[in-house]
Amino acid sequence: MAVPYGTRFEAAFDQVFPMGALMVGEVAPDMEYMSAEDKGRGRQAKQRVDERTGKRQWKVVVTDPSAEKERDASVTVVVLSDVQPVPPQAVQVMPGVEVRPVAFEGLTVEPRVMGDRYKYQGFTIRATGIASPQSAAAPRRSGDKPQSEQKAA
Repeated sequence: MAVPYGTRFEAAFDQVFPMGALMVGEVAPDMEYMSAEDKGRGRQAKQRVDERTGKRQWKVVVTDPSAEKERDASVTVVVLSDVQPVPPQAVQVMPGVEVRPVAFEGLTVEPRVMGDRYKYQGFTIRATGIASPQSAAAPRRSGDKPQSEQKAA
């Protein structure tokens, strides 16, 4: 069976980020590449638009605490939305240090080859929205059973 190039697979948030995700920076527009010649000619960069949905693309960089390799600890998630998504409030963990735990809605993953010199399997991660982890389903740790499978003591 052949899977067509560009196939996007639906995935649950806790499947992609089993220990959750922490947002780094702000939500930013995903801009098209501009060559030096284009910049010299005074052309304006345009925001990318998803070819399937027609929605604007926004980039959100998150830290994945469950990453096994250093290169996988920082992940860019592309959020497809007509307007700029508003992330949840930051949480202060100690004076002067804030983190922004996030959950993504409508996640899809698309396999692709990554790397310049040394190639490896990677994924383009897309979402349709950003939510607070408290309003989304709580992530399960390995070994946890869904409540429907747990027996009353």
